[in-house]
Amino acid sequence: MGRNLQNGERLRPVDLARGHGLSTQAVRNYEAAGILPAAGRTPHGYRTYTSLHASALRAFLALVPGHGHRTATSIMRAVNRGAVDEAFRLIDESHAQLLDDRRTLRAVESALRDLEPTMAPGHGAGPEPDVVPGAGGTFIGPLAGQLGIRPATLRKWERAGLVRPRRDPRTGYRVYDEADVRDARLAHQLRRGGYLLEQIAPLIVQVRAAGGLEPLEAALRDWHGRLSARGRRMLTGAAELEAYLRAAGGVNQAANQPT
Repeated sequence: MGRNLQNGERLRPVDLARGHGLSTQAVRNYEAAGILPAAGRTPHGYRTYTSLHASALRAFLALVPGHGHRTATSIMRAVNRGAVDEAFRLIDESHAQLLDDRRTLRAVESALRDLEPTMAPGHGAGPEPDVVPGAGGTFIGPLAGQLGIRPATLRKWERAGLVRPRRDPRTGYRVYDEADVRDARLAHQLRRGGYLLEQIAPLIVQVRAAGGLEPLEAALRDWHGRLSARGRRMLTGAAELEAYLRAAGGVNQAANQPT
C-alpha cells in the first residue's frame, strides 16, 4: 500500500482495507463491532485511522485462525474497553480447549487400539435369534449414560451405520455387545474431534471390512496436523496481540504525559 502505517499519519478506511485485502465496509464493520478502536473524524465527518488501528486489525486477523471469529472478536472488544484480564481469560479458554482436543485425539487412538481385538470379517452380521443379552451386552440407556449422550443420539448413529446393535428376541430392545460399545466409543470420540457422521460411517465400515485400523491412519495424521497448525496460529495471534497491547499502552502513556 502507498502509505506507511507506522508513521502516525492519518489513514483513510480504504488505506486500512487495502493493506489487509478487505473492503472498506469490512473495516467499518470491525470498528462498529468494537474490534477496532473508535475512529477519529475530520471536520467534514470522514473517518480517519492511525497505525494503532492497523495494529488492532492485524491482531484480530491473526487471532481468528487460532481462536475462531467469535472468540477473536470477544478478545479484541475486551482489550479495547480496557478489560485485558478478560481477554487473557478468553485466550486461556481457547488453549484449554486445544489441550482437551489433544486429549480427545489420544482417547480416539486408544479406542482404535481397543477395536483391534474385535476386528473380524463377520462382525456385525448379527447373532442368532435365540441369543439374549449376557454379561457382555448392554442396553441403550446405560450405554448412552456411559458416553454422556442421549439415547436418541445412539439411535441416530444406528441409522447412519455407526453402530449395529442386535435386538433382544423377547423384548425387542437394542442390545450392544462389546464390539458395538467400542464402535460407539469410537464414533463418540470422532464426533468430539469435529468429524461429521457422514465422515465417520465409512471409516468404521472400512475398519470392520479390513479387519484393521489402516483406513483411519490418514484421518489421524490429518487430525494431528490440524491441532499442530491451530497451536501455531495461536502463537501468531498472541504475538500480534502483544504488539497491539504495547502500541496501545504507548498511546495511553503519551496521552497521560503532562503538557
